Amino acid sequence: MTRIDPSSRDSFGTKFGVIAATAGSAIGLGNIWRFPYVAGENGGGAFLLIYLIFVIAIGIPVMMSEFVIGRSAQLNPVGAFKKLAPGKPWFLIGIMGVVAAFMILAFYAAVAGWTLEYIYQSVVNGFKGKSPQELGVMFDTFREGSVRPVIWFLVFMGMTAYIVSAGVKDGIEKYAKILMPILLFLLFILCIRAVTFKGAGAGLSFLFKPDFSIFANFRDATGTILEALGQAFFSLSIGMGTLITYGSYINKKDNLATTAVTVSLADTLIAVLAGVAIFPVVFAFGIDAAEGEDLVYKTLPIIFQQMTGGYIFSLMFFVLLGLAALTSTISVLEVVTAYFVEELGMVRKKATLIATLSISVLGFFTAASWGWFTNISLSGKNVFGILDFTSANILLPLGGLLIVAFIGWYFGRERVNTELSSEGNLKTRYVSVYMFIVKFIAPIAIALVFLNGFGIFKFS
Repeated sequence: MTRIDPSSRDSFGTKFGVIAATAGSAIGLGNIWRFPYVAGENGGGAFLLIYLIFVIAIGIPVMMSEFVIGRSAQLNPVGAFKKLAPGKPWFLIGIMGVVAAFMILAFYAAVAGWTLEYIYQSVVNGFKGKSPQELGVMFDTFREGSVRPVIWFLVFMGMTAYIVSAGVKDGIEKYAKILMPILLFLLFILCIRAVTFKGAGAGLSFLFKPDFSIFANFRDATGTILEALGQAFFSLSIGMGTLITYGSYINKKDNLATTAVTVSLADTLIAVLAGVAIFPVVFAFGIDAAEGEDLVYKTLPIIFQQMTGGYIFSLMFFVLLGLAALTSTISVLEVVTAYFVEELGMVRKKATLIATLSISVLGFFTAASWGWFTNISLSGKNVFGILDFTSANILLPLGGLLIVAFIGWYFGRERVNTELSSEGNLKTRYVSVYMFIVKFIAPIAIALVFLNGFGIFKFS
């Protein structure tokens, strides 16, 4: 097996590139597709409040921990733990992260494929004249057809593989620096238009005014807390090895704490903007806020029909939504690719090809979950739902739990401070608070929610 010399590894070229690429990993369908429907299913404002608490109190410290591990070792997740804890079983965390990335990409690229279908529909003006009900039928018919969802899934995996095979600087960073600012700009425009609809105030109230009556029922409250933590981990790309991998490409002079805070703020801003763009329309057109994972694909076309120049906005938005998804899928595929390159000694192009093909086998079943494989289910969840729930509510929180345990109880304050301070060149007055969180607060919170989600311990 050929080991890669850290000094010869590809890396990010600029500070903006670091932020754009890492934020690109976090910002994607998790914000624009998943956050609105999960918030809709869990009470809106109450969910948002809990989500923000988790991002600040747990998400940022865990993200910093992954950055510390990645940059300290300058290796993939498995190799990083082997180097930092030689002869210890901590490397199993890295293996779990690679497995999580494998599963997530299998269903995430399927959803990204839906975006390609909607790019096509935008080009042919397929939304024109359709009522909200007709748009719902249109989406359901497409998803249950199997053939087109599978084809679009494979196309998206091919696009992802093409960029990852080009490397970190010439592939991942290059595309992220262009795409993310444009997406943010378009979301602002959509938000401005959405709030002008009659009845938009009810949607904004649903999103920003917490309904604390949900806490009157213990089961509902714990369910919302579980979903909020799972969404925070899913949206921030925590626990799947992405941030360890990207952290290994960050220059030793860059401030890891500032990077983590900036990425988390950008990620949260996009999620909130997505809610502002969607919930006013949901209420204005009488659509159920708890519609589910297809909420975006049934509501956004309605906005475009009501906008001046809606045809252009529809096409541009779904193109950029797909590209935002692409910045996330490339980061997930990079986890598996980096593992193949550094642990199995493969060249990048071969590693990318094998990773892509193997993930696509599982993704084939995921993309056709509502069609050919609709009869495959577990506890009422199809293949897509199984992978979604397992990754967001089990693998990612468990990965985060073990990562903070490693940093807080094994890696130690001295080595953490060395990395966060860039070997003494930066001030790190926050280290005491940070270490307290990763040693005590984060593990307890993650463990309680994880045990509930895994069914080992029930709160009610």
